[in-house]
Amino acid sequence: MAVTTTHTRTLSDTRPGQANLAQLRQIPIAGTRPRPSAPAAAVVTAYLKTQAARLGELEPKVRADEFDSVHQMRVATRRLRATLRSFGTVIPRSATSELAAELKWLGGLLGQARDGEVLPAHLLASLEQVPVELLIGPVQARVQGHYAPLRASAHEQLIEAFGSVRYAELLASLDRLAHDPPLGPQAAAPARDVLPAAVHQAYRQANRRMRRARHAPSGPDRDVALHEARKSARRVRYAAEAAGPAAGKPARKFAKQMKKVQTVIGDHQDTVIARQATRELGIGAHLAGENAFTYGLLYERELHRAEHLQARARTVWTRASRPRHRTWMK
Repeated sequence: MAVTTTHTRTLSDTRPGQANLAQLRQIPIAGTRPRPSAPAAAVVTAYLKTQAARLGELEPKVRADEFDSVHQMRVATRRLRATLRSFGTVIPRSATSELAAELKWLGGLLGQARDGEVLPAHLLASLEQVPVELLIGPVQARVQGHYAPLRASAHEQLIEAFGSVRYAELLASLDRLAHDPPLGPQAAAPARDVLPAAVHQAYRQANRRMRRARHAPSGPDRDVALHEARKSARRVRYAAEAAGPAAGKPARKFAKQMKKVQTVIGDHQDTVIARQATRELGIGAHLAGENAFTYGLLYERELHRAEHLQARARTVWTRASRPRHRTWMK
C-alpha cells in the first residue's frame, strides 16, 4: 500500500474541535514522530499509517509462509483496531465501525493460521518434558497428524482472502482513513492534552476487568474473565504506544508494563486452549484404540501451569498499575 510523504504543519490558527481538514491531511507521516504540540489527529493518523504500511510489508511474507509473519501481521491488525477504539474523540468510531469489523475479520483468519502454528508447537514442547516411560502410544505422531492439515487449510484460506475483493476494499479503506481521516471534536486539540486521557480511559476498563477476573470463581469463569482482561490490557498497551509522541518516555515505559501483563495472561490463555486440545486429542486416541494416559498427564500439567500464571498475573498487574507508571495520564 503506498504511503504519501508530506511535510508536517501546525494548526496554530485553528481552535480545538474546528480542525482544518486540508491541513490535517498533510500532517501524518508514516515513520516520523509528530511533536507533542501537534494536533491529536496528526499523532493518531501517523500511527495508523505506520500500521497500515506494516500490513502491506507483511503480506508477501505471509504468502511465503515466513516464520512469525502471521503473528506480526495479526499484531498490526490488532494495533489498528485498538487505535480506532481508543481515540474516538479524535477519529469518530461511528465513521470507522465498518473498517473495524473488516479488520476483525482479517484478524480472525490470521488467528486461525497462528493457532495452527503455535498450538502443535506448544504441545510438542510439552511432550519433550515428559519422561519417556510416560509417553504411551503414538502421541507425537497424533499431534502432528492432527494439526498439519488444519494449519495448511488455515494458510490456504488466508491466501485466498488476500486475493479477494473484500481484502482489497479493506486496504483501500485503510488508505482513505490514513490520508483523509474523519475528524472528531478533539482532532485539532494538542495531542498532549487529548491522548493521555484516552489511554487513561482504556486503562480504567482494564483495571475493572482485572478486578473481575480476580474475584471470578476458579474454572471456566475465571478463564473467560482473564481473557477479557488480557484484551483490555492489550488495547491499553497499543493506545499508549500510539500516544508515545504526545507523552514521550513515560508512555513508552507504561506500554512495556502493559506488554508484561499481556504476555502473562496470554500464556494463561495458551493453557486454556492446550487443555481443550489435549482433551480432544485424548478422546480421539481412545476412540482409535490407543492409550490416552499421556493426554491426561498433559492436561493436568497445563492446569497446574494455569494456576501459577493466575497468581503471576495478579502480581504483574499490581506492579504495572503503580501510580508512578500512570502520572502522565492525568
